[in-house]
Formats: sequence, structure tokens, C-alpha cells
Amino acid sequence: MKGRIHSTESFGTVDGPGVRFVIFMQGCPLRCKYCHNPDSWEMGSGTEKSAEELLEMFQENRFYYRNGGITVTGGEPLMQIDFLIEFFEKAKEMSIHTCLDTSGITYNSNNGEYLKKLDRLMDSTDLVMLDIKHIDPDAHILLTAQSNKNILAFAKYLDKRQTPVWVRHVVIPGITDNESDLYELGRFIGTLSNIKALDILPYHTMGAAKYKNMGLENPLEGVPDLSKEDAVKAKKFILDGIRDSRNEIQI
Repeated sequence: MKGRIHSTESFGTVDGPGVRFVIFMQGCPLRCKYCHNPDSWEMGSGTEKSAEELLEMFQENRFYYRNGGITVTGGEPLMQIDFLIEFFEKAKEMSIHTCLDTSGITYNSNNGEYLKKLDRLMDSTDLVMLDIKHIDPDAHILLTAQSNKNILAFAKYLDKRQTPVWVRHVVIPGITDNESDLYELGRFIGTLSNIKALDILPYHTMGAAKYKNMGLENPLEGVPDLSKEDAVKAKKFILDGIRDSRNEIQI
């Protein structure tokens, strides 16, 4: 079996614990306005590679990954779940720490065959980095062209399995920095018992050049980078929501 790969990064330091070999999968059903890799959307493109080929690439620098491992991101990696199962199972045979960076958009609680595959994948997944784009349903559709229903259901699924999760949230000035939305996001996160970390990712304009080179309209043209100060404020609102939610659960 071969997966369609957008690109790889040999020394990732922000994609899970330690230094990591990062694999960007090709294909994504979301159309996030802040996406830095719009060239990863199309399913049919990318470079085909087998699990063995990718693991050989990992082995070339394994010494540097001794406190890290492999992270598969995207695009949306769950679009290629069959390949992921094979790849992660082979990685675990080699005692490699596996991390899946996903939005969970493909989650479908009504598809028994899909759930069997997802269970099998999670059995060989050490950590999920879950990208929650927006907590408000309508705002999520405006931001990504998709509902957040499956994403939030996926978060509950991971909680039920007690799969370790790092929540990631991109904060965009004027779009995802609303205090009440951040607080509500925190309240949702507070209902989950498997959260190990919360990463606030400040929006930046580094991907603007790619839109220009691809001849695409940049939907966030003119939106400034988020300042470090505003990122700290955003995280505080989320943490307030988490605290209040957990206090209510304890009561």
C-alpha cells in the first residue's frame, strides 16, 4: 500500500514531543481560510510512498528522534486511514512514538466499518494533536466550509478511549479571537478528561506568498499577524472556560 504524500520535514520541533520526523499527507476536505498549504487540498496529487520507504527515511536520522518520533499531519491524514493503519502499526513494531495531527473531520459514528478502522488506528497511536478550528457551528462553516459536528464528536470519541490529546487552536484577529467563543471552547475542552496540553497557534501571514504563487485569492488578505500578547490573552480565556467547566463537573 502507498500513501499520497505532500512533503516531509526531517527535524520538526513543534509537532509533538521531542524532535520528530513529520509527514504531510495529501488531501483535505476542509478549506480553512488560514491554511498555509492550499496545495495539499487536492486528493489525487502528491508523491506516492510506501510505509517502508517513509520508515527508511526516519531511520536515517533516528538518533535525533530518540526523545521524539513520527508525526503525520496534512492536509487531513484521516483521508488516507488505510495507509495510516499500516504505517503506524509498522512504526510501533519498531518502538517509534506515533502522533496524529488531525481535525477529526472524517469521523462518522454511523459507519461501523469506519469505526473499526479508527479503533485499529488508535491502537497504534500514542498521541493525537486535535485541531479545533472554531467552537461556534456557524462560524466554523464560514471559516472552513465544513461543520464542526464531526470534529467535536471525534473529540468525545478520543475521550471515551482515553487517547492522549493535545488540543491546538489557531487564533486569528477578528475571526477566532472573540472572548466568548474562546471561553466556550474552553468549556468544551473542560468536559474532556484526556487532554494533556493546549497549544495556542497565533495566526501569521507566512502562507500568503503561496496563495499568490498558485493564483488563488487569499481569503485573509489584510489580516495582521496575531501578537504574542493577544495569544496569551486568548489562552487565558480558554483556560478560564476549562476551569469553570471542570468545577461544575466536580460539583
